[in-house]
Amino acid sequence: MADSSFDIVSKIDRQEVDNALSQAARELAQRFDFKGTGAEIKWSGEHAIEISANADDRASAVLDVFKEKLVKRSQSLKILDASEPRQSGRESKISVALKEGISSEDAKKVSKLIRDEGPKGVKVQVQGDELRVSSKKRDDLQAVIALVKGQDLDFAVQFTNYR
Repeated sequence: MADSSFDIVSKIDRQEVDNALSQAARELAQRFDFKGTGAEIKWSGEHAIEISANADDRASAVLDVFKEKLVKRSQSLKILDASEPRQSGRESKISVALKEGISSEDAKKVSKLIRDEGPKGVKVQVQGDELRVSSKKRDDLQAVIALVKGQDLDFAVQFTNYR
C-alpha cells in the first residue's frame, strides 16, 4: 500500500481577509465613536493593510475592530504583523503586513518536533514554504496533526492534501 500524506502550509485566505476588511471599514463608517476621527482601513499593496486615524488610540481601536472581524471569519490572528502606531503629519498610521508561508527555520523546527515527539515511521519533507508529512498509517498522520495543532507556533498552520 502506498504512503498516506498531507501538507502543512501557512496560507492566507485572501477573500476572507478582504471580507473582514470591508466589514471593518463599514463598521468604522457607522460607529459613533469613530465619527470625525478620520479613522480608515484600506489595502496597501498585495500583502499589506494601512490603518490611519487622528490619534494613536483610535488607530489601535481600528486594528482591534479588524482583528475581531478576522476572528469571526475564522482566520488566525497569527497572519498579522502589525507595526506600532507612528505619526505621519497629523495622523497616526499602523502598517499591517500579512504573513504567508513557513520560513525555513520554522519548517526545521516543526519537522524536528514531529521527528522527536511524533509517531515512529512518519517522514517529513520540506518543500519550499510548506511541509509534506507521510506515513504508512493514517492514524499516525492524525496523531501528527493533533501534535502540531497543540503547539503554540508563531505562524498560522493549515493542513491540506490529506490523502
